[in-house]
Amino acid sequence: MLWIMRFSGFFSAAMVMIVLSPSLQSFHPAEAIRSSHGGDSDSNFDYKSYLRLPTSTAEKFTFRRAPVFRNAGDCRASRLGESSVCDPSLVHVAITLDLEYLRGSIAAVHSVLQHSKCPESVFFHFLVSETSLESVVRSTFPELKFKVYYFDPERVRNLISSSVRQALEQPLNYARNYLADLLEACVNRVIYLDSDLVVVDDISKLWSTELGKKTIGAPEYCHANFTKYFTEHFWSRPAFSGVFSGRNPCYFNTGVMVIDLASWRRLGYTRRIERWMEIQKTSASRIYELGSLPPFLLVFAGQVAPIEHRWNQHGLGGDNVRGSCRDLHAGPVSLLHWSGSGKPWLRLDSKQPCPLDSLWAPFDLYGH
Repeated sequence: MLWIMRFSGFFSAAMVMIVLSPSLQSFHPAEAIRSSHGGDSDSNFDYKSYLRLPTSTAEKFTFRRAPVFRNAGDCRASRLGESSVCDPSLVHVAITLDLEYLRGSIAAVHSVLQHSKCPESVFFHFLVSETSLESVVRSTFPELKFKVYYFDPERVRNLISSSVRQALEQPLNYARNYLADLLEACVNRVIYLDSDLVVVDDISKLWSTELGKKTIGAPEYCHANFTKYFTEHFWSRPAFSGVFSGRNPCYFNTGVMVIDLASWRRLGYTRRIERWMEIQKTSASRIYELGSLPPFLLVFAGQVAPIEHRWNQHGLGGDNVRGSCRDLHAGPVSLLHWSGSGKPWLRLDSKQPCPLDSLWAPFDLYGH
């Protein structure tokens, strides 16, 4: 297990303490970019130009082939064949793929495989709104168990409200709301992961989270000012704010969730989320400002199975402040999440990284 102790982002860039079990490869952040499992930063690469390219050119941007990762001897054998998505021994992980975040998604998959005791037992469900990315995944991870699911942007386009960042308005951000519809009925549980994170612990530990009677599990942050996620108009209308009556709502980040899909389908949560998005669009005044998060909070806050904070050390992108570097929260770390506007691959390429970006670099497989 990888433990990263508290790191001073501004004053102690070289002072990181990492304790690893014998099963994991050790690396020091100062050496991260030179790791054999990572990528050298290319100072001549204009990533912003890459983001402007049309989808049809995706195949021109290649990734190095990942190492082959094999199951440990005591991993459960497949019961239904090599590629069956319905195999009960599988761990299911859902993640989006698009051109803008493709580099991050590939790094996230790489990190999951590298730290998993049973990597051949992880099945990835990729949500896409572009159809040219499957070949990139297949060439980078030739033995990966995965399936690509097309999410039609038109399904949510008329429900999306403007947000504080244009990136938060992209339809694919809302694909997580439809996992219960998109994935096979035999898939009753899934881990949803954002594209701007790396996992540094065995994903099966997150998979085994006890949800009890709850439909989703996530790390909660009850010290956060929950009221700021909704407008004064929302809080002044009991018809709206009354939704939290009898609940103890806390903020949680939707970039890392364990979801009971069977419960989700049975209780119709997709439609409940859509209903709040419709209210936002038709209300005389806005009831929230921040993209896809508030509808999730309206439906689930106060009804979330708690997961240790180690599974979502979020905010490393600097929230919505450009150029702001963040420190880790105190305690052990199992997942590093660059939520916010700053992404590690862009900062590394620009040679203006934050200190913690060097912990993302070893999982970067991008190459010309």
